[in-house]
Amino acid sequence: MLFEDLPVLPVTPGVYIFRRGGVPIYIGKANNIRSRVGQHFKAGGKSGKFTKLAESLEFITARNEVEALILEANLIKQHRPHYNVLLKDDKHYPFLKLTNEAYPMLVVTRRVIKDGANYYGPYPDAGAVRRVKHLIDTMFPLRKNSGLPLQKKARPCLNFHMGRCLGPCVDRADLAEYTRVVEDVKNLLEGRAAPVIARLKDDMKVAAQNRDFEQAARLRDRVQAVEKLFGTEQHAFVSDETDLDFLGAAQAGEFAMVQLFRMRGGRVVGRDKRFLTGAEDSSLGEIVEAFVQDYYTQATHVPPLILLPAEFEDAPLWSEFLSEKAGRKVSMRTPKRGDKVDLVDMAQRNANTGLESEMALLERRGDHPGLDALREVLALPDRPWRIEGYDNSNLFGTNIVSGMVVFEGGRARRGEHRRFKVRGLDHPDDYTSMKQTISRRFTGSLADKLPLPDLMLIDGGRGQVNAALDALREANVRVPVVGLAKREERLILPARFGAQWWLESGTEIGVNRELLLPHTHPALRVLIGVRDEVHNYAVTYHRKLRGQDMLKSVFDDLPGIGQKRKDALLEHFTSLEDLAAAPVEQIAAVPGMTTRAAQSVKDFLQQREANAAPITN
Repeated sequence: MLFEDLPVLPVTPGVYIFRRGGVPIYIGKANNIRSRVGQHFKAGGKSGKFTKLAESLEFITARNEVEALILEANLIKQHRPHYNVLLKDDKHYPFLKLTNEAYPMLVVTRRVIKDGANYYGPYPDAGAVRRVKHLIDTMFPLRKNSGLPLQKKARPCLNFHMGRCLGPCVDRADLAEYTRVVEDVKNLLEGRAAPVIARLKDDMKVAAQNRDFEQAARLRDRVQAVEKLFGTEQHAFVSDETDLDFLGAAQAGEFAMVQLFRMRGGRVVGRDKRFLTGAEDSSLGEIVEAFVQDYYTQATHVPPLILLPAEFEDAPLWSEFLSEKAGRKVSMRTPKRGDKVDLVDMAQRNANTGLESEMALLERRGDHPGLDALREVLALPDRPWRIEGYDNSNLFGTNIVSGMVVFEGGRARRGEHRRFKVRGLDHPDDYTSMKQTISRRFTGSLADKLPLPDLMLIDGGRGQVNAALDALREANVRVPVVGLAKREERLILPARFGAQWWLESGTEIGVNRELLLPHTHPALRVLIGVRDEVHNYAVTYHRKLRGQDMLKSVFDDLPGIGQKRKDALLEHFTSLEDLAAAPVEQIAAVPGMTTRAAQSVKDFLQQREANAAPITN
């Protein structure tokens, strides 16, 4: 499809639909359909993909951009186009419904209709909504099994005798009391616990003064239950703003996570989250908009302020639509300073954690998206299930070490990590260190103990990768290698990669390719995880050796400490700082040490520290 082949498109607001074989593959909305569609044909990335695949285009005009916005949301939910950002396993989310009757009943529903009832939600899943309903049912005496609408009964049920229902179906309920209970339930479902607790305490005092101790006890239990769940426990954030929602979003390749926190009465009272797919070529703002589109077109209670982690073009339109829906002004904005930034940061951290958790579930099922992405990016014959990472560490040529870490299925196998002391070097030489480490890994005892990896990651640039390739060639081992340079997280690739990267023994292999992936690309995220693990592993080992050397040099000048006591102290304390900070009793408890020897060590270290202190005027 070419833009020149399309019919004359209108310049009015509306929705456009790219189709292939009659099936929608992308749905968008625009204030000017002709201009927006033209932009897709000029752009690359995701737009370039669906414009090349599409066979036809249709459009629907709207009266204004807000109307187009809602039409787009409904069409996306109906058709679920492949190139739109979609919610994973999208469905009709459950709500709680407080029926529109003289004696309302709380029920679970998946349909929101204009019947005068109060709807609360949407909730993330049926389990969550049923747990909330169960809590309300046990705390407040609403009717539960007298039908919709209310059906009269000949005698009260067990709930009435247990104090969990006021008995409107047998004409035992006082309408004023029932109405107060309904208001309490509404307040709690809207996140307002304080007025509920205050009223219940007042009613409890009145019942006690009237010597109605059974009623006072029931109210006391209700107060305690509400305080435990909503009222007096410490909350992470408290704001001067009475009601608001704040969102966080995270992205990793085609997957994304958005989390929404509900703050009511200045307290965080609830959270919702969505796992999204199809986000590979989308900005964070587009991901947030996809969530807003799905969530707020269904939400029954919209606060006056919604805090966003990223701006998107249609935020003013959504504010206009939600203001009309709520009957009051609703603002959407991205905070730049103050305590609201802290709120969004909290949501961001939770979104990142939630996304990592979802990705871990995929890993556990052997479905880690980063491994498939690595296979595709690096042209490997199979998914690189086992990845080994290598890095060097030294300080001015002292204690030169290398680390090797193992990942399987995207997760670290720390029991198979290995550390190497580089031999024969007294000056920094990353290339020689890397070559020696790789050679020892594939020609020494580890060659028989550990299986060959599917991929090797070298923490470094061209020189380190070439050194690793030289070692592999000399060991006659064929394993794909990739380097990861810290600057811009650039991938360093050999001239031939994948199954054919080494065609025959003795072939000269050099590095002549580099690849720069988006920072959120799942393949890059896997490699960064391996690189960070091996870097920390090597640095930790280097620091341990350096600390031991410092201890050794100090003990050489300490009278009364022989080799056995020196070895015992080195085994117990990993650094000079640890030893200096330890009390005399802890030092004396080391095997071979005595209180006198421990005091000698302590005095010596304190004197050494005093001598090293700078002189000030």
